[in-house]
Amino acid sequence: MTATAFTLDGDYLLAPPLPADRLGAAIDPRDRRRLELHAALTAAGIPPRPEDREAIESLSALSGSINSTIQRWLHHTL
Repeated sequence: MTATAFTLDGDYLLAPPLPADRLGAAIDPRDRRRLELHAALTAAGIPPRPEDREAIESLSALSGSINSTIQRWLHHTL
């Protein structure tokens, strides 16, 4: 990534990062499912608690189609 610096009232500001340089594509599918499940639970009004971690980890280990079904169920509750 190349950052371009410019001066504005004596401050040096960096240009925003390029979208291609972000880490989004490097996330493991299981981690992505875990994050999506956290987001779906929170959006459904069920914020995950620390003691829910083991259940979320187990659900995230299941296939993507099962995870999508769980998320669909949660979105349906809205």
